[in-house]
Amino acid sequence: MKFSRLLPLLTGLVLFAAPPKSGVDKAAIDPNCKPCDDFWRYANGGWIDKNPIPGKAAGWGSFLVLRDQNAERLKGILDEAAQKPTPQTAKIGAFYAACLDTEALDKKGFSPVEPMLKRVNQIDSAAGVAAEIMAMVRLGLSAPLDVSTGADYKNSTEIILGVDIGGLSLPDRDFYVNTDARSQRVRTEFLKYSARLLELTGIPADQATQRAETILAFETKLAEARMKRADLRNRDNTYNKTDQAGLKLLVPGLSWGALIDSEGLKQNIPVNVRDMGALKAFGQRLSDTPVDTWKAYLHWRWLSASADKLSKPFRDQQFAFNRTVLTGVKEMEPRWQTCSAQTDAVLGEELGQVFVAKYFPPAAKARMRTLVENLRETLREELPTVPFMGPATQKAALEKLNAFFPKVGYPDKWRDYSALEVKRDDVFANFLAARAFSHREAMSRAGKPVDRSRWGMTPPTVNAYYNASLNEIVFPAGILQPPFFDLEADDAANYGAIGAVIGHEMGHGFDDQGSKFDAQGNMRDWWTAEDRKKFEERAACIIDQFDTIDVGDGLRHNGRLVTGEAMGDVGGVTLAYKAYKRSLKGKPGPVIDGFTADQRFFLAFARVWGRYERPESRQLRLKTDPHPISKWRANGTLSNMPEFFAAFSCKRGDPMVRPEEKRCKLW
Repeated sequence: MKFSRLLPLLTGLVLFAAPPKSGVDKAAIDPNCKPCDDFWRYANGGWIDKNPIPGKAAGWGSFLVLRDQNAERLKGILDEAAQKPTPQTAKIGAFYAACLDTEALDKKGFSPVEPMLKRVNQIDSAAGVAAEIMAMVRLGLSAPLDVSTGADYKNSTEIILGVDIGGLSLPDRDFYVNTDARSQRVRTEFLKYSARLLELTGIPADQATQRAETILAFETKLAEARMKRADLRNRDNTYNKTDQAGLKLLVPGLSWGALIDSEGLKQNIPVNVRDMGALKAFGQRLSDTPVDTWKAYLHWRWLSASADKLSKPFRDQQFAFNRTVLTGVKEMEPRWQTCSAQTDAVLGEELGQVFVAKYFPPAAKARMRTLVENLRETLREELPTVPFMGPATQKAALEKLNAFFPKVGYPDKWRDYSALEVKRDDVFANFLAARAFSHREAMSRAGKPVDRSRWGMTPPTVNAYYNASLNEIVFPAGILQPPFFDLEADDAANYGAIGAVIGHEMGHGFDDQGSKFDAQGNMRDWWTAEDRKKFEERAACIIDQFDTIDVGDGLRHNGRLVTGEAMGDVGGVTLAYKAYKRSLKGKPGPVIDGFTADQRFFLAFARVWGRYERPESRQLRLKTDPHPISKWRANGTLSNMPEFFAAFSCKRGDPMVRPEEKRCKLW
């Protein structure tokens, strides 16, 4: 379906259709770069050269520009809610107003968190340590235990308890144990940061330095026991179902029965432990670590979790480490933007109702559903031809595809925030109340059937996701804006941009981890042994490709870490291209602005990944992010596609043309 505006001729009676928008921003293109040399640069270089990374950002590109645009829209909503509240907007307005009041924060210093710090300092026994950990668990503060709820991987209709280990100040375990220069520098800077924050609470400098060293040493022990991030991606490694008796064996120093009672849960509720080795090591730390070390650590966990809700010196120190050291950001974002994001995180569906009413028309939702169903039908036609699936596997794959549950724009049933108390004059109280509310709500779902109406992202979010346990693909209204989705643009651009995103999320249902879940969202092997082996060969191609890409300065991706997302990209853009061709019903796509339909499809895809970033951010992402660096989400993906080569007349030997014997393919 094409969207166009009908304009009357000046003579009055005849109407004609205006030509559709090409969907391509010609000013974004770098005409001095050949598309077959570096397509990412060709599609984005003109924009990049004119749009340096703002001081407030670690990187800059399509996702982040749209996120800023949505933030501006939320600001308008929140400013009005704060100044002229209605029954619908009073809570978001009060939360936002409290966050904006930095003058009140600065007057309070660290007094909001002082009662918690005093309580920790009075601990004099292992039982006191355990009690404080449990108190923090009930607020969703990782110290270092995380207790949550989620669908049982092998019984997706039931919500069970989940237990994991967190409580690390650095972004990943490798920063604690690796000896490379970057990791060592981060550890050195962390010691300075934690000591400075402790000094701000009145601890003498020499004692603050010693305590910082104690904290780092203790967190290093916790980190050493954790699985590597690539191993945590493997769902087989993270499904370890047990019960209260099993928890007692792993961590005898905690009163699990009392915790389960306090949450109002049944004593026999099933539990999944995400990282068995880490939880067992935590149990050992409870028994062999001096109480004073635990006190230093728990004191730090409270302080670091609260720093951005305290006075300016605390906020400045936290920013200097978490943003400047780790990601290279030069300056804080405007306070309103921080408060907008925090309001969205806590009251996202209340804020989202106003957002979608203003910025997401019904026509956009209907058009998006049409795109989703065309991609589903295209994949339905493709699956019987997939060479790595025999008849039995194909049948199960079709069942899974048919059961995909798409969610577009916003929830059909909105969350109820009536139990969350918000104060207009106390941002720290709001922080604690929001954490407690979120934890109570999560615990209330344990032992009950899965509620399929719930969303894992808020409506203004610029992102999308696939949930394997629910077998659902979800596209919030926030991402359904240009350049990802444009009601006025020709289909080629929409299929290249949001169509590839749809295909990517669908592809997650069949990537190296999603393929372990069946149509009902249960982790079950529905592949024949021979078919699974052929599939693993496809995954190995992706791993090898990304292991060998030099992203600059001799750095490389961890192929095992990015396998799923890279497979989603390769399968997603291929599927979107075929769906676009299917939508044409044999007719040629139009040439607009001098570009063929195929060229505009691929330009729209590459424009989605028109992001570049600071060196510190790139290094951090290579260690922690399961998504490839944006440039290689474009170039690495398209270098496998003969359809792309044909669109831009690329030849064997061109940098964008991967040798045929090395090309990776899913569909």
